[in-house]
Amino acid sequence: MNDLLIQEATEYILGIFEGNSDGHDVNHSLRVFRNAMMIAAEEQECDMEAVALAALLHDVDDHKLFDTEDNHNARTFLKEHGFDAEQTGFICSIIESVSFSKNRGKKPSSIEAMIVQDADRLDAMGAVGIARTFAYGGKHGRSLEDSMKHFYEKLLLLKDEMNTESARRLAEERHGFLLDFVRRFENESSVGEYFS
Repeated sequence: MNDLLIQEATEYILGIFEGNSDGHDVNHSLRVFRNAMMIAAEEQECDMEAVALAALLHDVDDHKLFDTEDNHNARTFLKEHGFDAEQTGFICSIIESVSFSKNRGKKPSSIEAMIVQDADRLDAMGAVGIARTFAYGGKHGRSLEDSMKHFYEKLLLLKDEMNTESARRLAEERHGFLLDFVRRFENESSVGEYFS
């Protein structure tokens, strides 16, 4: 894997996500990259460079953040770094497999896409997943209770959506933490008996 290329991709996303604080920031992409590298090291042989680049670039065209089409920002980076149409298409196909809402219940077609999808979903679980949920909710004017709906609509479903054995192991602990948090939140936030 080309370390200079990975460094340049990291610098690219630092610029892309500058000023973002809703949980889809540069640190999210770096955690997804770290998760993907951990999973890839334990899984069958894969194209590590494609995994690394897709993990780093997976949110640079996210529809919640950018008004781009056909992975324009990712394609721009790859073109500027000499990737041909086939390589670019493969990396963009990995990126396309990441979104939970677009890919619910679909199994990615390549091991590389399975790894990056798992890596992104792991970052929506555990303590970081909780923090990201409330960061995003706060930025978009959601109450704590409205943000909690995201746990039932997505976060608590992720454990059973993992593709790789290594991600399934990591997801178990994070899922347990989510369940503990939900129980505590429900217990601590109950005000109904005083206002009924």
